[in-house]
Amino acid sequence: MKTSTIKIQGMTCGGCVASVTKALQQTPGVQNVQVTLSPGQAEVVYDDAVANELALRSAVEDAGFDVD
Repeated sequence: MKTSTIKIQGMTCGGCVASVTKALQQTPGVQNVQVTLSPGQAEVVYDDAVANELALRSAVEDAGFDVD
């Protein structure tokens, strides 16, 4: 398992947090997700044999948010 912290721009409310959380949870290999509105980041625990940081970033961007 690997843990990555992704900085996210554009989240303004709890609904945004829920959207990002759902998008990341649906990514194959993701085991645990914790998204915080302030400071705008997600901490993701995932199986690096199945997922990678690019897949995580893409999931956030596909949900409509920008990744630093």
